[in-house]
This record gives sequence, C-alpha cells and structure tokens, in this order.
Amino acid sequence: MAKAIMKLVVKKIALERIYRLFELAERNFKKHPERSKRYIELARKIAMRYNVRIPFELKQKFCKKCNAFLKAGVNAKIRVSKHIIKVTCLECNYTRKIGKKVKSRKKGARKNLARSRR
Repeated sequence: MAKAIMKLVVKKIALERIYRLFELAERNFKKHPERSKRYIELARKIAMRYNVRIPFELKQKFCKKCNAFLKAGVNAKIRVSKHIIKVTCLECNYTRKIGKKVKSRKKGARKNLARSRR
C-alpha cells in the first residue's frame, strides 16, 4: 500500500516539475531560445521517465519534432481551415493538425424543436 502512495507522490512531483520547466521556457524564450528548447526536452524526459502525461494545454506549446517552444507569430504559424487548426513550427516546418470539435445535432432534434414551438 505504501508503494502505491509513493508512486502517486512521485507522479505529482514530476507533474509540478513539468509545469515549472514550461514556465521557465516561456520566460527565457525571448533572450535564450536554445535554453527554452532544453527546458522542453527536460520536461518531456521527466514525463517519459515517470510515465506522466503532459497536459493538453502544455502540449500545444511545443513542437513535437524539434522540441522548440512555440509562440504564435514569432516561431509558429497558426491557420484555421474548415474544422482543422494547423500549427506550423517555423524552425523545422513541422505541421501539427488539431481537430476542432463541431457540435453535432441529434437525429430527432428538429422534430423535438418543431413540437416544442406548437
């Protein structure tokens, strides 16, 4: 039982360190882009070593190919076409496509809407 608790504590500490490394990467991006790249590498290594998922909001902030910290307009190009968001890293030209969710209507939604208006 103590071993399972220790695993949870270690994972929590690893996640805190990942968040901290992303903070440092963002803070040092302007003056030292190579240093911010190293911070991203370290965060990914920590996530792999301790089997922790990098949260979605942080995943969008780096290039999966070259580990560069992405800032829109500086070293990343963001385009929206139809229902897809395309994020292009301007350092390695890797394009990541993120599917944008579209609200879907249920089959009987129109019938229920027509009945409720009567």
